[in-house]
Amino acid sequence: MAGVSSCMKYSMFIFNFLFWVCGSIILGVSIWIRVSKDAQQELEIDSSVFAGVDLLIAVGSIIMILGFLGCCGAIKESRCMLLLFFIGLLLILILQVTGGILVAVYRSQIETYLEKSLQESVNSLRSSTEESKVFQEKLQQFQTMNQCCGLLNGPSDWGKNIGNKICECELKSSSDLCTYYQGRYVYKTPCGDVIIEYLKDHLLIIMGIAFGLAVIEILGLGFSMSLYCQIRRK
Repeated sequence: MAGVSSCMKYSMFIFNFLFWVCGSIILGVSIWIRVSKDAQQELEIDSSVFAGVDLLIAVGSIIMILGFLGCCGAIKESRCMLLLFFIGLLLILILQVTGGILVAVYRSQIETYLEKSLQESVNSLRSSTEESKVFQEKLQQFQTMNQCCGLLNGPSDWGKNIGNKICECELKSSSDLCTYYQGRYVYKTPCGDVIIEYLKDHLLIIMGIAFGLAVIEILGLGFSMSLYCQIRRK
């Protein structure tokens, strides 16, 4: 009868142990951010990004469970655990591929949604409510850091709320960066263009990470099924 490869067995264990550690770190940090007021203030996180933090908690939990199944399945030579690990990892790979296809198919709708969101934010720039003032303060910081103004149409997006210090251009002269508006020089590039350019620049990085994860997942699927078959023939 064929035996179980010790090299594959312990390689599978080490791989999934590291997988479990990564999941533990993601879960721990996400929970800390979610429940700690000090962490939220230090990282400048408000309730608007809690959905993303909750998603990280779910991702960390799933990674921990899969890592546990892979570790125990390998070291105990448990076909049941290895099969559960294989199915879980396969589902993640399918969801990942499906997500990539949906993004490619609905790209135009995503761009339309982004433009709609920016337009709603423009309305907040012209509003005088307390909630809008909080958003305006955050955008002012973003404008200073990225040398831009407004969201879609430049300084005119601020309407009557544009003050003496909002969008003020440090160069104090007309250039590719600045434009003359209402008696002073301000940044002329809309921040919406900066945001869209940022997303495009980082799209390749996101695709590279997704591709790397897919390769690791495929290797994990191959190792787990190979080990499963070896245990079955044992």
